[in-house]
Amino acid sequence: MNLFKPISDEVRLSQILFNQYKRPMKLVLGSIFACIAAILQAAGGFLPGIGYFFSPLATAPILLGSMFSIPLGVMSYLLTMMLLFILQPTELFIFPFTTGLLGLGIGASFYFFRKRVSIIAAGAILLMAGMMSLLYIFHFPVLGPAVSDSFSFLTTVSIFLFAFLYSWIWVELALIMFKRLKMVFIQ
Repeated sequence: MNLFKPISDEVRLSQILFNQYKRPMKLVLGSIFACIAAILQAAGGFLPGIGYFFSPLATAPILLGSMFSIPLGVMSYLLTMMLLFILQPTELFIFPFTTGLLGLGIGASFYFFRKRVSIIAAGAILLMAGMMSLLYIFHFPVLGPAVSDSFSFLTTVSIFLFAFLYSWIWVELALIMFKRLKMVFIQ
């Protein structure tokens, strides 16, 4: 997987074709993405232990929604936060700054950039900014109690490396999921 390899033009073509759908179809699809994301994000609170494996998957519906259409992704992101307020309010610190922001950032990056490295870097920067905001501004222990909430260069570099690798994985997964889903939504 070459970092500098451009994404295929079929992603851009699918975005253009998706925009031809009527507004009610887009609203329903955005709502479905939001429900899936909220359930996956809230799984950590409902099913302690195994639920924490499902939480990171909340990125996928927001990412796919943003890949089809940025307004659809933003709508799914905001609806997910509203649903989390009802289902699992403790997740409102995590989702908007980590999984949701990553999905929204990577999905929107497919509109603006053609090279994988640009899309990955945009996602990594947003994820890093969200994690650092939680850790250093809100003093929320997003990395657990072992990591201090006072600024550390080593922690910052570690967060960036993690964010870059994690973003890279999501970009590759998104391309695979998008190719399979576009057959369902774009005909």
